[in-house]
Amino acid sequence: MKTKRSMVISMRLPAESGNRLKRMAHRHGWTPSDASARLVEEGLRRSEFAFIDFRDSAAGRQAYIQGSTLAVWELLLLVSRYRNNVSAVAEHLTWPAAKVQAAVNYAKAFPEEMERAISENASVDFETLQRMLPQAAEFVARKATKD
Repeated sequence: MKTKRSMVISMRLPAESGNRLKRMAHRHGWTPSDASARLVEEGLRRSEFAFIDFRDSAAGRQAYIQGSTLAVWELLLLVSRYRNNVSAVAEHLTWPAAKVQAAVNYAKAFPEEMERAISENASVDFETLQRMLPQAAEFVARKATKD
């Protein structure tokens, strides 16, 4: 989450919260100030967009759909496959259409974030994936034969 301009806002945290913030920042290689700014931004986004949550992933912090394992950018790929038919995607996932629409709304508000994630995903080929997951096996679909 990049910002072009910033402002300084000071806040007081309970000591234990400050320690947890420092641990999180250290784990991600951020400063405590960066970590707190990210958490505030994520909290604001959660309050502004229904069904959105943020989680750590192999690709870093990402927006996810609450109650699912799908990142917003992954859902966008599915929406694209269904020719932007939110109702069809909702039916496919057995979700309320509002949940799919919430992801679309989030993606429209943060297109650069979505484009970056989709681009990163597209750059990973099977060989790269196999280096990260040695147990990965390539699945090749065969044409069905008539009996």
